[in-house]
Amino acid sequence: MEMLIRARKMSIWCLYRLVLRALPKIFAFSPSLLKTFHRDEHVHPSLIEAAIVGSELPVDILVDIFALLEIPDLVRAGSVCSSWNAAYTSLCSLGMYRWPQAPCLFYTSESDADSVACLYSLTEKRVYKVTLPEPPIRNRYLIGSSYGWLVTADEMSELHMVNPITGEQFALPSVTTIEQVKPIYDDAGAIQEYELSQYYGEEEFSTPQVYALDKLRDTLYVKAFVFSETSSGSWIVVLLHNPIAQLSFAKVGDCSWTWLPPNAYYHDCVYTDGLLFAVTSIGGIDAFDLTGPTISRKVIMDRSKDFIFEQLYLVQAPCGDLLQVWRTQDVVRPAEDEEIFVETRKIMLYNVNVKEKKLVEVNGLQDHVLFLGLSQSFFQSAHEYPQLKTNHVYLTDDDTGFALWKSRHRDVGVFNLENNSMEEIVSPRLWCSWPAPIWITPNLSKVKLRE
Repeated sequence: MEMLIRARKMSIWCLYRLVLRALPKIFAFSPSLLKTFHRDEHVHPSLIEAAIVGSELPVDILVDIFALLEIPDLVRAGSVCSSWNAAYTSLCSLGMYRWPQAPCLFYTSESDADSVACLYSLTEKRVYKVTLPEPPIRNRYLIGSSYGWLVTADEMSELHMVNPITGEQFALPSVTTIEQVKPIYDDAGAIQEYELSQYYGEEEFSTPQVYALDKLRDTLYVKAFVFSETSSGSWIVVLLHNPIAQLSFAKVGDCSWTWLPPNAYYHDCVYTDGLLFAVTSIGGIDAFDLTGPTISRKVIMDRSKDFIFEQLYLVQAPCGDLLQVWRTQDVVRPAEDEEIFVETRKIMLYNVNVKEKKLVEVNGLQDHVLFLGLSQSFFQSAHEYPQLKTNHVYLTDDDTGFALWKSRHRDVGVFNLENNSMEEIVSPRLWCSWPAPIWITPNLSKVKLRE
């Protein structure tokens, strides 16, 4: 028995090395269309060798090998031949893939079709292209990214979750179920426009505004978050929306959004152990318990400043503490006849002392890097991915009024916390300005819909 186990491990290791040698020869992939491998004179010999050897191995051994690959290589391996595709499918369906992934920059390119998007790998410094399901990604707004899922708004201002790696997509509850949104019907009973009420809590501060179907998304959506609900194996989507940056949430499978009054002016959220923590524009922190039959709100910190100037983020540090991140951006107008844009000038980090209800300034990130933007804010270890720069912040646009504005200029780059300087992620810039680029960490996870 011991010899059989040793032989199995040897086979896995040898083929793993063979696969790694072969995969760079496979061209860009499209995960929504895994094609059977065909041999011809243009195929690299190492790929043919790997396919021949791999086709003779049992699927369970191939599954063990594929579980060691990063997602781009895994998807490409699944397109090599029928036996490799069977192993790929088995690995995904069984939920056995647990290999950590490095973040990628998700963007579109004017040279590609409207349904094609690009993933720029920071570790490999190369671009992968993916084809997403309809409607075309170029016609959508990107308003969030977490756990490998994008949250998008289509031309009816309706929201979808889509996984660009697996191609899985499903609709979120209708925009008409958001507390402040009311549909306006024509004589035939079709929705013609939306009415957006201007209130939060019990205070109505202005008269309702009417929007065309494709224009409501310009005003309504600020940011969206997808959080894993470990107790049920499902997901929670939290929506930061107008008027004045309020919160609503829905669990996957819900038919409507649940409003979280009475506060507003939120900037960012983090979810842990059934509690949703949200930071306001003046540094206050509220906590919502989403696990019980009734939702309760607790004020963790009232405020930490008296004016709104920075873009604020809330992120859970690797040690488990909550951190507030303050991002200072300046508005730039290059010339009188040119459009304005924003640039990041300074980033400050503060540890949240929950017991004393105060902030303690943090001096740098040490051996970690931080990702900020319309995606969920998160840390990454530079030891795990040495290609990333320690004590740097990887940025995309997130300034209200600019990230969802069709600007030619984007505040995207790598920010050095030591000298407050910004450098390009890649030069020349590969992305078109719309939709705005966003961070995403590839993930093969599937959504478990509730019955």
